[in-house]
Amino acid sequence: MRLERSDPPAPDPTAEVITLETPELGDRSYLATDGRVGIVVDPQRDIDRVLDVAAERDVTISHVLETHIHNDYVSGGLQLSRETGAAYLVPADEEVYFDHAPIAGGESIQAGELSIRAIHTPGHTPAHLSYLLCSGGRETAVFTGGSMLFGGVGRTDLMGEALTDGLTRAQYHSVRKLAQELEPTLEVHPTHGFGSFCSSAEADGIPASSIGRECETNLALAFDEENDFVESLLSSLTAYPRYYAHMAPLNRKGPASVDLSLPKEIHAPELRARIRAGEWIVDIRDRVAFAAAHVEGTINVAYATLFATYLGWTIPWNTPVTLVGDSEESVAGAQRALARIGIDRPAAQSSSGLAELAPRDEWSSYPVVSFADLASRCRQEDVNILDVRRDDEWASGHIKSATHVPLPDLETRMSDVPEGEVWVHCESGFRASIAASLLDRARRQPVLVNDDWDAAAKARLDIVT
Repeated sequence: MRLERSDPPAPDPTAEVITLETPELGDRSYLATDGRVGIVVDPQRDIDRVLDVAAERDVTISHVLETHIHNDYVSGGLQLSRETGAAYLVPADEEVYFDHAPIAGGESIQAGELSIRAIHTPGHTPAHLSYLLCSGGRETAVFTGGSMLFGGVGRTDLMGEALTDGLTRAQYHSVRKLAQELEPTLEVHPTHGFGSFCSSAEADGIPASSIGRECETNLALAFDEENDFVESLLSSLTAYPRYYAHMAPLNRKGPASVDLSLPKEIHAPELRARIRAGEWIVDIRDRVAFAAAHVEGTINVAYATLFATYLGWTIPWNTPVTLVGDSEESVAGAQRALARIGIDRPAAQSSSGLAELAPRDEWSSYPVVSFADLASRCRQEDVNILDVRRDDEWASGHIKSATHVPLPDLETRMSDVPEGEVWVHCESGFRASIAASLLDRARRQPVLVNDDWDAAAKARLDIVT
């Protein structure tokens, strides 16, 4: 399906859409305002960001809208509505257990000079809604949640295998419905698609899009036959984080308010006790710094873009977490990131440095190498190699002699890892650093391959599929 592409019109002076990005989870939330009144779409858990933007513009938030019950983060919608007195609108067919205002496809609301019309766009979830924004009597934008994304669509397998085929077919028709019924010049504002595992494809750095552009580039509009789309989409879906299983139940129940103040400072005796108890003491420093020196029994998940995603994917759910960093700012940032996925309050924290947490005889370290170093060692002797990438990454190409254990399975499959020194790698070094720290905690002998996967072939390692 292709529509003639048009340049978007000049923005309406009475309407502004402010994007609040959460690159750590690959999502966006939105505040739309006429200059006095604002509506918020799909807010994240840390609502202070929304409140700050509204205060800067002297805007009163009148409505908070959810496009769907989220699977990849805990919503801040309920707390935001309670703190502002705004109406909280949730798709009418969703089963939730808190006071809200249900809204169904075809219904409209008014917020100052803005109006919103709900459009039923099932696919990502059965009750999914998109919201058409009008200002000054003119349609200006559409908030598409997990329906039409930049170049793709929201994944359709998060509600269980029994619903996947039907939701995939519904997604095909929903995206085509938006393309057919809306003006090509309308701005498209999705929630997912910027690195979120709720997306079926990456947005490839696209900063903005329109209905017209999506008619030229969107996956759902590239197939004339529904079955071809279904086959293509389902064959492209990869594993998604295990913590997703806990998000929708939390969002249906109604998330509690979150406290982002720093928890208590931990000291050496308590740290040792928590390590002995099997809790996760998460050192958020750079992976090379951690490898050089860290307290025995701690786990390295560097505070970076994918911090919360991979910590939440790997940790046994409800395990107490203590955060250790090199600054209060980094610890506070990590705490905020974890709150977004329902790990609400660390048990303790420290930014005082290793010397304050344990004497040097309780520190540990392991080597950091490149794929070139690995290739050089392989030419001299047999090497134990551990690949912790996803199944689809392994299938696309792996080192011939490697053992494969995806990172989230490592703790329960430690017996599958060869004894002795183990050189562990992933796609970039990030997941491998988590795996190496788990091996170190288990008193194994890790060597961290801190390198990009492309370098493995350049180093002439034997890559097979």
